[in-house]
Amino acid sequence: MSQIRIGVIGTGSISETHLNAYSQNPNATISAICDLNEDRARQVATKYGASKTYTDYNALLADPDIDAVSICTWNNTHASISIAALKAGKHVLVEKPLCRTVAEALEVQEAVRESGKLLQIGYVRRFDPNVVMLREFADQGEFGDLYYAKASTIRRLGNPGGWFADVERSGGGPLIDIGVHVIDLCWYLMGRPKVKTVSANTYKKLGNRSHIEHLSFYKAADYDASKNTVEDMANALIRFENGASILVDVSYSLHAKQDEGSVKLYGDKGGFEIDPEIAIVTEKYNTILNIQPQTNSEAGFQGEPAFQNEINHFIDCIVKGEQPLSPVEDGVEMMKILCAIYESAAKGEEVHL
Repeated sequence: MSQIRIGVIGTGSISETHLNAYSQNPNATISAICDLNEDRARQVATKYGASKTYTDYNALLADPDIDAVSICTWNNTHASISIAALKAGKHVLVEKPLCRTVAEALEVQEAVRESGKLLQIGYVRRFDPNVVMLREFADQGEFGDLYYAKASTIRRLGNPGGWFADVERSGGGPLIDIGVHVIDLCWYLMGRPKVKTVSANTYKKLGNRSHIEHLSFYKAADYDASKNTVEDMANALIRFENGASILVDVSYSLHAKQDEGSVKLYGDKGGFEIDPEIAIVTEKYNTILNIQPQTNSEAGFQGEPAFQNEINHFIDCIVKGEQPLSPVEDGVEMMKILCAIYESAAKGEEVHL
């Protein structure tokens, strides 16, 4: 089997998860690295054995020796680089979110259709081994009709600053950065129903809280405490045409006792929890049962195997000519939801899609 030659565009922190996974895939070869910072591109290329480095992604895309790319750049470049890559005949794995607006998402979708190439979105939580297991249970009807989901991703102190805190580059704050993961996770497990209405709020009350001492948090490479134009917190009620609904809240900064992560789904035959740990609730013989599946990791998101599964799936889809588990169509629908949340919050009223 011929090797799929990979170019990675952007060498920020998320790129390492892609690079590590590609290096473990026997059908992938890391061929080129691109970053605006030439020194960093060369360092990463040396570490992962890539033979070529670029500072202009257009030059990388013009390279006939590249079959596919991972796009690990600022959110405001996801759409333009994805479209350019598809037009250059490359397969694309683009980090979440797909882009910043519905209009951009539709442009990417059209480019996928015109190119005939594969585009996969980095909804990595779909590839968590525990989620794969629960999805199999759901597909077998174990939980019946999944009609309600609750999801929280609360950071009491966790605004990364830098481009994450610049709405022009990021498209938003915690909602579009970390909230997208749990919203997509619930929506995916519920069978991807068609969204009907969204009612939401966003808040800018606490800022990045750079004055806080004695408690550390992740900071972007370009962190600047004086710059922050994104929300601190968002919450939303998302209703679907089939009657199902998702209740979600997410924050970078909140006066909470501790960070919290919670994902729970409820069906008419049973329910399950993903975060903070895997659990299944069902009924047998007129008795409610709390079931604890025995897995390699019962608590929390399994990052390393999830990213490995995601990259393996991308390579397999290229080799076999199959459609990915997280296609561009899902990216379009997710952008409709995210943008409707911001629109509802801005207008102070429910938005109908």
